[in-house]
Amino acid sequence: MYPEDPARGCLAVSERAFTTDPMLDPGFSMGTLSLVPKGGIMKPTILIAERDEILRRNVKSGLIARGYEVVEAWDRTGALRSFLHSSPDLVLIGTSQGTGWDGLGVAVDIRKQDRIVPVILIAEHSSEAQAIAALRAGVSDYLKRPLPFAELLASVERNLHSAAGRLFSPPQAGTPGSFDLEPMIGESRAMQEIKAYLLKVAATDSTVLITGETGTGKELAAEMIHKKSPRHKKPFVCINCAALPDTLLESELFGFERGAFTGALASKQGKFELARGGTVLLDEIGDMSHYAQAKLLRAIEKKEVSHLGGKQDIPVDVRVIAATNQDPEQMVAQGKFRKDLYYRLNVARIHLPPLHDQKEDILCLLNHYMAEMNRRFRRRVEGFTEEALASLLHYDWPGNVRELKNLLEATFINLPSRRITFLDLPEPFRRRLKEVRNIPQAERNRLLSALFATNWNKSKAAQKLSWSRMTLYRKMAKYHIVTKPCPPKPKKG
Repeated sequence: MYPEDPARGCLAVSERAFTTDPMLDPGFSMGTLSLVPKGGIMKPTILIAERDEILRRNVKSGLIARGYEVVEAWDRTGALRSFLHSSPDLVLIGTSQGTGWDGLGVAVDIRKQDRIVPVILIAEHSSEAQAIAALRAGVSDYLKRPLPFAELLASVERNLHSAAGRLFSPPQAGTPGSFDLEPMIGESRAMQEIKAYLLKVAATDSTVLITGETGTGKELAAEMIHKKSPRHKKPFVCINCAALPDTLLESELFGFERGAFTGALASKQGKFELARGGTVLLDEIGDMSHYAQAKLLRAIEKKEVSHLGGKQDIPVDVRVIAATNQDPEQMVAQGKFRKDLYYRLNVARIHLPPLHDQKEDILCLLNHYMAEMNRRFRRRVEGFTEEALASLLHYDWPGNVRELKNLLEATFINLPSRRITFLDLPEPFRRRLKEVRNIPQAERNRLLSALFATNWNKSKAAQKLSWSRMTLYRKMAKYHIVTKPCPPKPKKG
């Protein structure tokens, strides 16, 4: 069983290209992935268990060049012996085909000896069944060859960080530092691109607009930008625009002077002043009224605010990040959002995709939150049965990551045993799972009906279905609805 505070990396099935020689990978940056501690006091030890001698040597030379101690093994018995003798900080296991080499068996052997040490499995050929078997064996990360050596190093760093509870190499002064993947969990190509772009955006001082469905992590993305920016030592202030009535808008955002209204017994700073030098997140900005949008536009453009009842402008140096779960372009077209404010906010644009569009990240998220729940509930849950895992993988997750986390917390309240079974999952979820199996055809028919009713005007069809335009396009792609079908040609004669 796992200890009460398990430190396990994420498990993600990855489809990538692999460069066996680390020196041939142009995308690798030694500065961002070095794990050698300052002063060179400690060198993490890595055990490489792989039958393929060329691959083993290439990976070994790359790891040594980055400051690791490396131990090699090329058969199952030798792998276990080397593990017990050297007590490595991390184990890399290859799964070469056609050589009689059982990489998954090596992982099982090591897990019997140690339930904490990170184990990364690099599969030559992958399948969903093998990924599930790897999860059951307690593998920390599951990668598929071919993949760039830089991504292998990123996995090594992430899992060592998770196991040790700290980074081996602190970021150098004057740089945003190596990008900590938590709490932005995910190894899909889309998530990798988003995290790389977040780091680029953080290094600038540009205004940011984040879009995405509810529960996709827009506030987390905004926090990551702030924490990795030069403003990270200053305040991060989140403003819920949906909960801000016009009557309180100016006093909450910009502050007020004593006597400005009944009950104003003393002057008070607004949110923009409280965030001076830092970052303001305008969450759910799409729910703001036109009056509120006009007031906000002036503060963003002029970088100054005026207290309610005050007579002078107050300069405020803040970075603005806005977030919405609505389609801003559609709102502008419908006249619900000011065009000038939209163009002022839409400088650096980040869209967070829904979870059902990146299902390869579900395993990674489950692993991460299971470790978190084990700590919170003082449990020793090791994983899921195949039936439970299959149901979680095939579910559509309309509430996205937030729904997944809440579901897992509700499951832990039921006090599952070592493995979470399908019956351990909350009853409302099991009922929804049965219901959604009958939805696809009905949803496709609704979509086609709305398109025909609006003469294939996509904006009107989305409005009719109470969907965003982005959701409409995504559903059309899902059900392979490309364009309006042509009417049959009249027969001649």
